[in-house]
Amino acid sequence: MQRLKHVLVVWAIVLVLGFFVAWWHSDEPQLFDVEQVTAKALATKGIDTPAVTGVTTTQTLIHVTETLMYKHGGFISNDILPPFVMMDNIPAWEAGALDMIRDMALAMRKDFSRSQSQSLENPFLVDAQPKLNIDHRRWAVPSPEDEYLTAVKLLRHYRDALQNPANREHQFYARADNLRDWLKLVEKRLGGYSQRLSASVGQEVLNTDLSGDSAAKQSTYSPEQMYLQTSWWRIDDEFYEARGAAWVLLHLLKAIEIDFADVLAKKNAAVSLQQIIRELEATQKTVWSPMVLNGSGFGVMANHSLVMANYISRANAALIDLTDLLSQG
Repeated sequence: MQRLKHVLVVWAIVLVLGFFVAWWHSDEPQLFDVEQVTAKALATKGIDTPAVTGVTTTQTLIHVTETLMYKHGGFISNDILPPFVMMDNIPAWEAGALDMIRDMALAMRKDFSRSQSQSLENPFLVDAQPKLNIDHRRWAVPSPEDEYLTAVKLLRHYRDALQNPANREHQFYARADNLRDWLKLVEKRLGGYSQRLSASVGQEVLNTDLSGDSAAKQSTYSPEQMYLQTSWWRIDDEFYEARGAAWVLLHLLKAIEIDFADVLAKKNAAVSLQQIIRELEATQKTVWSPMVLNGSGFGVMANHSLVMANYISRANAALIDLTDLLSQG
């Protein structure tokens, strides 16, 4: 009997320690000032001149990726030991953050660093971008952490080359068409998050997949009406995935506001971008509830997913307006 008590006490201590370890690792990164981070990074290189075009965006991408690796508890999406394997909110947050990081890395490789479609790709970005696409749940060699940090080193080389006035091979082109192409990619991301968050409350929807084109076809048949609802087990994951994506996007847009200042001013679009940033800042408010609630749309309990979907949808609507502004002459 005495031995059983000792075993129970040990297990109780293990559970309590596991809870506090999980709680510590569940702390989300704070917002940061992209200008200060960029100035600090340049200062470590002995550079006291203002950042040239593209450096703020590149450094912001570097910083959010490093934050993903070095936040409380580090990167845990591929951890296979308890209590980390039983945690899902922060891994979902990391997945959303990676979506935005990967999209920006791709845009920098194929658009921002190239003057035209026939120009050569930047060698640093050619090597960095694929490394960010390694499956974040992989635990075998090569590990995601090693690949992501290698990509960060390559991005640093690209950033330093941009800042070097004697090096004309490496460029960042802040043009309206380049920015528009990246924003189009972001639109689809935000639209997907909004739909998945809204599906926390099941609803019948009409199939509009082929709307607008009488000759359009699809591979397999889909019913005219469908019932969409997020699985009860996935509700908090969808919430934190959208929250992680919004955290990264918020900082990237603040960097874009600096690097594309002249383009935005010419299109009279700076205010539109600021409104998007404001909507995304609202997604980062503190969640006071110990869990993500899933009340019905007009029920007694709150529905955190619908609140997040509202901010994401408003940001996406403003993003579509911004894209239209950039398309105008």
